[in-house]
Amino acid sequence: MEKNEKRSIKTADELSFASAKYDEEPEKINYRGIKSMPFIIGNETFEKLGAIGTSSNLQLYLATVFNMTHFSATTVLNVFNGTTNIATLVGAYLCDTYFGRYKTLGFASIASLFGFLALTLTSVFNNLHPPHCSPGDKCVGPDVWQMAFLLFSFGLMIIGAGGIRPCNLAFGVDQFNPNTESGKRGIASFFNWYYLTVTFAQIVSLTLVVYVQSNISWSIGLAIPTIFMFLSCVLFFMGEKMYVKVRPDGSPMTSLVQVAVAAAKKRRLELPEQPWLSLFNYKPPKSINSRLPYTEQFIFLDKAAIITAEDEIKPDGSASNPWSLCTTQQVEELKCVLRVIPVSLTAIFYHIGVQQQYVVFQALQSNRHLGSFQIPAASYIVFAMLSLTLWVPLYDRVIVPFLRQLTKQEGGITILQRMGIGIFLTILGSLVGAVVEERRRSLVGPASGPVSAMSAMWLVPQLTLSGFAEAFNAIGQIEFYYKQFPENMRSVGGAFYFCGSAASHYVYSLLISVVHRMTEDDRSGSWLPEDLNKGRLDYFYYLNAVLCALNFGYFLLCANWYRYKGDGDSGVEMEMKKPGNHSA
Repeated sequence: MEKNEKRSIKTADELSFASAKYDEEPEKINYRGIKSMPFIIGNETFEKLGAIGTSSNLQLYLATVFNMTHFSATTVLNVFNGTTNIATLVGAYLCDTYFGRYKTLGFASIASLFGFLALTLTSVFNNLHPPHCSPGDKCVGPDVWQMAFLLFSFGLMIIGAGGIRPCNLAFGVDQFNPNTESGKRGIASFFNWYYLTVTFAQIVSLTLVVYVQSNISWSIGLAIPTIFMFLSCVLFFMGEKMYVKVRPDGSPMTSLVQVAVAAAKKRRLELPEQPWLSLFNYKPPKSINSRLPYTEQFIFLDKAAIITAEDEIKPDGSASNPWSLCTTQQVEELKCVLRVIPVSLTAIFYHIGVQQQYVVFQALQSNRHLGSFQIPAASYIVFAMLSLTLWVPLYDRVIVPFLRQLTKQEGGITILQRMGIGIFLTILGSLVGAVVEERRRSLVGPASGPVSAMSAMWLVPQLTLSGFAEAFNAIGQIEFYYKQFPENMRSVGGAFYFCGSAASHYVYSLLISVVHRMTEDDRSGSWLPEDLNKGRLDYFYYLNAVLCALNFGYFLLCANWYRYKGDGDSGVEMEMKKPGNHSA
């Protein structure tokens, strides 16, 4: 028998300590709440006005100013967006471990400002972009130095977004006292204003900013987001003396790794019959994390909390060597993270289904006139935002109260049900997109030239479904990560949403590359050529619908298996399940 199998095991009751004397008086915090909201919301609004105003039309900028093909522009944009979102995980780690949210947001805001400025310079100075290419001319692409400066601006924007996106929502919540009723109402109000301002910024960017970029001047159109970002920085630092600045409490990742290491060391030990009673159940008095009940999932991790004769306990009740003995609280926190991961993978194909990247190119080759006014191609995405803006208040004020009476759920339906509806809508959106593309291509004739006679307003139904999907799944995802991660990992939880988006951009780039290569030698031509009239984009939409349907099936399996944080198998509950036991 192995040596570690012979170690004696102690129960938690034998190691009970009165640790109250080690508690210190909590530091008094001056929560400003609503008073600090104008600075934080203003910072968020102007940052989104700048970021969305730039990224929404970046595809056309690369194609028209940098003379990239549609395929190359889409690929570069996907890599840029993917790297931007992956950077949020790094930003969340640095924020929670070393710098705190205020310093991270301040540094990231300045990095974003210089990134926008550098991108604007690529349009202002002729030697920073290729010569203009008229239709029918042989286009010259960017040289090495022009591409390097463009990527430099992207790099600064990635650094900025990596710090801003995972921290701004959590930083806003930090300004309210979560232990008072007014604080709880303030947090709810902040969430409402946050979603409202983000949507407002998207609508303004996709109309005013995109119109200036497409019809007046790229230089002016890119300078506007730069000015917005400057105002964002000014507002953020103006409120510096009012903010509650939560200090970083060390890396929450260390605690998770400790559980994995301790469980590996004690892998040969047998679990006690009543683990919820016998495992090491100490909780630090100053921990901000809520107490988690015992759960039966991932029970192999429970071995990290088995107390042996070799484990020493400090006078305050904590373990002397946390790499050998962990608490059940630490174990359950790791279980929370592990349970989230399978569900988070569904975000990859959800984002692919909802992106609608080719809608811009479809609009370019459709009739975009409303009377004498021609709508910019990139502005059609605003219909997705409008549907989200109109649906969310209706859903919150009318549908949720009605569903609440039927289901007795506080939110009308559960978070996972809300996410599932959003994923299902991506299937419908892809199918509608395929039908509309067939119609668009069928109305191309000699009289219309490369532009179809179909009104681009036919793109609105699929964009509306995309907006509904966002209202259900995207908002549901953010709420899911915020509530299901341990409290000290909320920045990491915020980054998870963007990581799913990042992975989707990489997968989407791979998907269009594979489709392009596999169909370019096809008799009927490539599905995704430069001229959509010669391709079969409708087939690509059908392929998306199949992938989204498979994603929906996988999500149903995950949702059926998932256990919400706080829903545990406590000792009392498990005893009550035994035959012969009855409630008092």
